[in-house]
Amino acid sequence: MQAGVISEYMTSWPFAPPLATMEARVWERWPRGSYAYEPKWDGFRILAWSRPEPRLDSRNQRPLLRYFPELHAALEQLPAGTVVDGEVVVVYDDVTHFDALQMRIHPARSRIERLSEEIPAQLVAFDLLAVEGEDLRSLPFSARRQQLEKLAIGLASPWNLTPTTTDLSVAQRWFYEYEAAGCDGVVAKSLDEGYVSGKRKMIKIKHRRHVDCVVGGYRVHKDGDKIGSLLLGLYNDEGSLHFIGHCSGFPDADRTEMLTMFESLRSPDSFDAEARAPGAQSRWSTAKSKEWTPVQPGVVIEISYDQLQNNRFRHATRFHRWRPDKPALECTMDQLERPLGPGFSQVVTGGHDNVQQFP
Repeated sequence: MQAGVISEYMTSWPFAPPLATMEARVWERWPRGSYAYEPKWDGFRILAWSRPEPRLDSRNQRPLLRYFPELHAALEQLPAGTVVDGEVVVVYDDVTHFDALQMRIHPARSRIERLSEEIPAQLVAFDLLAVEGEDLRSLPFSARRQQLEKLAIGLASPWNLTPTTTDLSVAQRWFYEYEAAGCDGVVAKSLDEGYVSGKRKMIKIKHRRHVDCVVGGYRVHKDGDKIGSLLLGLYNDEGSLHFIGHCSGFPDADRTEMLTMFESLRSPDSFDAEARAPGAQSRWSTAKSKEWTPVQPGVVIEISYDQLQNNRFRHATRFHRWRPDKPALECTMDQLERPLGPGFSQVVTGGHDNVQQFP
């Protein structure tokens, strides 16, 4: 028995770390053919490596385990020589929270240890690259998923298994219903393809919603003679302009003229600091990134966004058109869609669809 334990511990990975993850490209339409569809989780993409040297690596091949010490025990659950592709998430109120996850990337060990107890991270598994020293990357995804489900039987919290379906109608339902759990779309994987590191072989379909916003300020481009980005706001129930994000996707030919126009609209203030104003300090911000110029609220633009986080746009928005016909005061927070559906725990335990999950 002792010899068996030693043998298992000595099992090594069939390839050396770090390893680039297989990536996805964005499609505006749903792919047809032999695909498996999965929720797109809003966390840190990782490769989880078991013994002989447990590791947690980011998609950029950087070590993350020091920021998530509570996940060391989860890696110990994996058989030696095993590599899992997945996502680190932080969940509270049954929803994933990316802001809380970002708080974990901090140089102070005392802060990391405190947050690991207050808001412990979880792991969502969605692919298997190696198991007990066997390289699975050349196998089609359908076979890798079967192996992952077998592995799942022996794993417990904080592991979670992402649901999967080959039924397009189910995936399209998940696209809307699972957003309430913190998913920001659906990922499609070819059932017949192997795992190709560093290549965009998967497909992701992300949410895209339109909303009319008030321009409350701007940042100057790094070249200094044109608009860099517009700062966007919506009015809340109290009639205060709430900063909600920015838009920077403008043709270079328009940016100089835009700067001239918005310079003529400069104002002492625009956003209400008690609602939410831009330029708040964070560990990622710099003095330059916080510089912005307020303008008189009145210019309205239509943009599209993919995701909300704490009443703001998670990513940069996409410009669609100017709205000179829209009164600024009609641009209110109630334009934002609040998704309804099952929470994280229901999605990953199969409580909403009959899929195999970790116990």
